Amino acid sequence: MANKTVVHVVGTGTIGEPLIGLFTDFKAKWGIDEVTFHKRTPKAEDRAMVEHLIARGGKLVVDEHSRDEFNRLGHRVTYVTEEALERATVVVDCTPAGNDNKAKYYERCSGPKGFLAQGSEFGFGKPYARGINDEVQSPDDRFVQVVSCNTHNISVLLKTLASRGGKMSLEAGRFVCMRRANDVSDAKGFIAAPEAGKHDDPDFGTHHARDAYHLFATVGEKLNLFSSAIKLNTQYMHTLWFDLDMRHDTTLEEVKALLRSNPRVACTTKRSQNQIFSFGRDHGYFGRILSQTVMPISTLTVPSPRKVVGFCYTPQDGNSLLSSIAATLRYIDAEKLEERIDALRPYIFREI
Repeated sequence: MANKTVVHVVGTGTIGEPLIGLFTDFKAKWGIDEVTFHKRTPKAEDRAMVEHLIARGGKLVVDEHSRDEFNRLGHRVTYVTEEALERATVVVDCTPAGNDNKAKYYERCSGPKGFLAQGSEFGFGKPYARGINDEVQSPDDRFVQVVSCNTHNISVLLKTLASRGGKMSLEAGRFVCMRRANDVSDAKGFIAAPEAGKHDDPDFGTHHARDAYHLFATVGEKLNLFSSAIKLNTQYMHTLWFDLDMRHDTTLEEVKALLRSNPRVACTTKRSQNQIFSFGRDHGYFGRILSQTVMPISTLTVPSPRKVVGFCYTPQDGNSLLSSIAATLRYIDAEKLEERIDALRPYIFREI
């Protein structure tokens, strides 16, 4: 066991399921010997999904008290929770209970090199987004929070458009996150009409700007950011409206050139969300576009020399998936991270 590299994914939802698929499909290229995944609740309606993940090479992990119920559904259970955690090299928590699991399990686990949690789990560990603060990430950081997909989107816009000479040249950034009601795989939670969100944070509005602030703080930047959120009755993608006040003059052509030159930005002439979502369904991995943002170029405007306004779309968790993989590969072998993550280049689109 000491020489085995094991990735353990907790949760089989909208981030967990494609991550399990990615790790099983690319494990030979990424130096992974075994992929295990934890499912909390035995459900007959999830049987086909679980069996498919097992057929891909994943090994099912359940809580001891629910083992018999999983067996009755016909699943082959390989490990129970505590056993799988101690065997793991890296644990990727894709549930909304990452901080609870940290207190209950992870802090007392001696086996894993590192633990990751997803965007909602603020305070879990050092915040991370691929391409934003890689320089301050280290395999010695045992707990890492992969920020939310909308925070990825905000952050790549800021780094692409407001960076000058390695420093941020931003007076203020304002954002409206128009969130999809639920995922296409969800049978519950859809809404009949737009539903405005609260400004729960007195300084940042919503967690999106707060998390982006703390992400950039890891590289020594203190940014003036504010975000609002509204939920829309769609299942396609999140939409982001942005209004950036710069400390330098710019032009519309310069803004377009910066976005087109960033390999993490997918530019498009399409403005219809369903066309972009459809492209991801047909050409992405598990239907996901792994770019940080999708930018409809025609929505951009520069109403004054120091202001940039526009819309963009947040890929369906694709940016969070890519960051989760990068953080995992850093724990496995930091020196080979860039070489190994190149396997995903076909799903990081420059144009849609």
